[in-house]
Amino acid sequence: MPEISPADFQRLRDIRAGQPELVRSVLDARHKRSLLADDGKLFIVAADHPARGALAVRNDESAMADRYDLLERLVTALGRPGVDGVLGTPDILEDLALLGALDGKVVVGSMNRGGLRGATFEMDDRYTAYSAQAIKDSGLDFAKLLVRIALEDAGTAPTLEATARAVSEAAALQLPIMLEPFMSAWQDGRVVNDLTADAVITSMAIAAGLGESSAYSWLKIPVVDDMERVMAATTLPTLLLGGDPSSKPLETYAKWADALALPGVRGLVVGRTLLYPPDGDVATAVDVAAGLVHTGSAGATHAATTTLEGSNA
Repeated sequence: MPEISPADFQRLRDIRAGQPELVRSVLDARHKRSLLADDGKLFIVAADHPARGALAVRNDESAMADRYDLLERLVTALGRPGVDGVLGTPDILEDLALLGALDGKVVVGSMNRGGLRGATFEMDDRYTAYSAQAIKDSGLDFAKLLVRIALEDAGTAPTLEATARAVSEAAALQLPIMLEPFMSAWQDGRVVNDLTADAVITSMAIAAGLGESSAYSWLKIPVVDDMERVMAATTLPTLLLGGDPSSKPLETYAKWADALALPGVRGLVVGRTLLYPPDGDVATAVDVAAGLVHTGSAGATHAATTTLEGSNA
């Protein structure tokens, strides 16, 4: 299992303070791979949460606040077989690059969202991290953005406009771009995403039509009820947003496995729930998900549930 030493972190700090130009050099020298694995699937570990102020995992409001702990968890995850890549904002990805953890991985640059949770401007969700051009210039492989659509909030209009521009720019650069759409609404002072099948289908239809070309557009959608009908709503390559398997592991893993077998589903993107599993065993949690993505069999589902039950015994 890969390990990061105190000396590795010291070197990281020293480069950031005294040789920042090395960040680009390291990215330029990164060994790259094809986007999809040999089986046509993709398993991505997500770590773009801190940049939008989302540091909580379950009941721990500051679980992701310790950057060194997060990097150690990410390096462990990226070292596991079947993990194809990582999704993050520039700060996370550049730390990982300097730690040598991105070679041979698919690297997804998060464009991030400026509509921070609880802000008065939350639905004016302009992009505040990577642009498509910056992702291309950094030698990364994929762009990702979140587009929440609240029909009763005027902030949705500039969000859709900014998303369309980002999709058009990515297409012109021949850069795959992952759109994560939701139909959202204000409830009791907070934005809540509608996870019904009909709402997910509507969000997919809106997202797929954004931009001057959909040639490089992918979708990233939650696993909800009636996924067969949901996936009949698009021809775009689709990645699944996994839920939290710790509360209902048998049900969650079974839903993942069923959805992964549907036409058009290319893989899974999971973040906090695998990086911060209840028992702290990152490697095992990641191995379970990787097995579901790249094996795609009933045996993998059984192994997943057996492993989780054993770790919680």
